[in-house]
Amino acid sequence: MTRDWDAGRLDSDLEGVAFDTLAVRAGQHRSPEGEHGDALFLTSSYVYRSAAEAAARFAGEVPGNVYSRYTNPTVRTFEERIAALEGAEQAVATASGMAAILACVMGLCSAGDHVLVSRSVFGATVTLFEKYFKRFGIQVDYVPLTDLDAWQRAFKVNTKLLFVESPSNPLAELVDIAALADIAHARSAQLIVDNCFCTPVLQKPLALGADIVIHSATKFIDGQGRCLGGVVAGRAAQMIEVVGFLRTAGPTMSPFNAWVFLKGLETLRLRMLAHCASAQALAEWLEQQPQVAKVYYAGLPSHPQHELAKRQQSGFGAVVSFEVVGGKEAAWRFIDATRLISITANLGDTKTTITHPATTTHGRLSVEDRAAAGIRDSLIRLAIGLEDVVDLKADLARGLAAL
Repeated sequence: MTRDWDAGRLDSDLEGVAFDTLAVRAGQHRSPEGEHGDALFLTSSYVYRSAAEAAARFAGEVPGNVYSRYTNPTVRTFEERIAALEGAEQAVATASGMAAILACVMGLCSAGDHVLVSRSVFGATVTLFEKYFKRFGIQVDYVPLTDLDAWQRAFKVNTKLLFVESPSNPLAELVDIAALADIAHARSAQLIVDNCFCTPVLQKPLALGADIVIHSATKFIDGQGRCLGGVVAGRAAQMIEVVGFLRTAGPTMSPFNAWVFLKGLETLRLRMLAHCASAQALAEWLEQQPQVAKVYYAGLPSHPQHELAKRQQSGFGAVVSFEVVGGKEAAWRFIDATRLISITANLGDTKTTITHPATTTHGRLSVEDRAAAGIRDSLIRLAIGLEDVVDLKADLARGLAAL
């Protein structure tokens, strides 16, 4: 018996298979050339066999590619693979993680709608909501992530969406996703969860009741700091307007970046488990150092939501934040004294990174907004890579010695 791949899809027999198999195989479309790896389609447009076929494609009457701004086989493979890993009906790829948030809100909200956002989100996310979405008539209020009663009180009759990071950047705060989803649904609102820090390896927000999952694929999905990208995943009906916005506005993922991300997904679980193991060891070690005032990592029993993290996550992630004694001056001395770890604000890389959130990732926030989010001048954020943990500990010891 021969295998027929001319029809395209190769994942018809993947129902019920394990995560690692989906990460390698789901969504693959093999051309008549018979390529084994995922094909990279570097084309802007597509040729039709007749004017009638072109008209039918453009009208959406028959499936097929139209223009790579919104239909490309490589990007489609990436979208289908992410959807399979997150348990979503459909995923939509974007040019960056911020573009994913933009497309989701622009696709699902109108002027006059109200959005509730957790107070502890990435600085650029706050800027997007505060400076731009508000400009177009979307009402925005901020709620302490962990306080379910505060979420209840913040609802208005026009509340459309709830947007959270869980775990949050950079303090690893969590919300009970299932409980917050129940609160949202009781008011006919939808819950969006930024799952960037956990990835579908460690957390499945849709299975917990969330409506939409967002990723910055730039981070752990790529895993090697090479490309920018984002993803929105959820029910197919929800994605109609997200696709419509992307088709018109154009902040879509390039085929090359999608191809790179497909390679990243193949090793995602292996990398996340290694990240988690090293992060746990370093968090425990940092917590014992007298120059460290506090460590923020949900894998520590001292974390106020350690038990919640154990219930809704299968691991605690790669990001460890901590405060040093001595404020900003001490934090900068610590960072500058390291030699192995990269001083950069990106995360999710094979290379461990270190940054000072108050002057980088959250630097555009006002002093008051940073204080409300718990971003103190003494705070340092580590994103643990794949180096040997002994070497990372030695480099962090250089930072401690500088204090």
